[in-house]
Amino acid sequence: MDNRELEIFLTLAELLHFGRASQVCNLSASALTRTIQRLEEQVGQPLFLRDNRTVSLSAAGEQFRIYARQALQEWQQFHTAIKSEQTIAGTLSIYASITAVYSLLPDLLESYRNAYPEVQLELRTGTAEQAVGQVQTGEIDLAVAALPDRNRSQIEFLPITTTPLVFIAPLQPESSIALTIEEQLDLSKTPLVLPQAGLSRRRLDKWLKSKRISPNISSEVSGNEAIIPMVKLGCGVSIVPQLVLERSPFRDEVQILKNAPQLEPYVVGLCSTKRNLQRSSVQAFWQLAEDQSL
Repeated sequence: MDNRELEIFLTLAELLHFGRASQVCNLSASALTRTIQRLEEQVGQPLFLRDNRTVSLSAAGEQFRIYARQALQEWQQFHTAIKSEQTIAGTLSIYASITAVYSLLPDLLESYRNAYPEVQLELRTGTAEQAVGQVQTGEIDLAVAALPDRNRSQIEFLPITTTPLVFIAPLQPESSIALTIEEQLDLSKTPLVLPQAGLSRRRLDKWLKSKRISPNISSEVSGNEAIIPMVKLGCGVSIVPQLVLERSPFRDEVQILKNAPQLEPYVVGLCSTKRNLQRSSVQAFWQLAEDQSL
């Protein structure tokens, strides 16, 4: 049986009149009768009870009507979904750090590419602290970024993972790494390698200000990934998201300091704008990320 036969059956089940049903379906009376007979042969039972005056549904016909409605509804939903996916085309620009490209995006990009092959993907890499700004200025559609601590109302944010901020030092730290009497890291004396800007820098600056500590900054670096080799070379202690450290080729050449200040962790996810999310290519990627993060 096909969808056309199911539609003819449902029309007759509603009108309960072969003549009127044949007119609505644009069929001859004999063609309508043959269609119903074919359905009854496939079902194995009469679908209609008819005499010279009346037509009514049999018990099997009542059950078959439920099946026919559900089958046509499911087909329509499937057809709409496929049609919707096929119409998603154009471009999608994504900004992410090298760490995000390696750790958070591979599976998501592969799934999106398979589902929407007509969309041209543009992947741009750079420092994490520039991600939100790229979205806000309209230079990029989506970015992988940490949940910002300011101007949150200007962006839409979808959390994907949480990663701690950790203090790191060389495997064989020099005597310049100072400790307090309680063996806590003394940030007033220890040389620091810090990010030039961004969320981790603001969080550390806020903590230092609350403790009235003037830091000993030995160098400032752009990008979390670049901080780790600087620490490995012995330039000082620094802070990085643990996710970045785990993906760094220098991860085994530095150590995490246990007795260090505890800063608020990063919540990492996708960010975009309401305007961008109105585009089907952006909305589809956002929905896919949301489904995978459940």
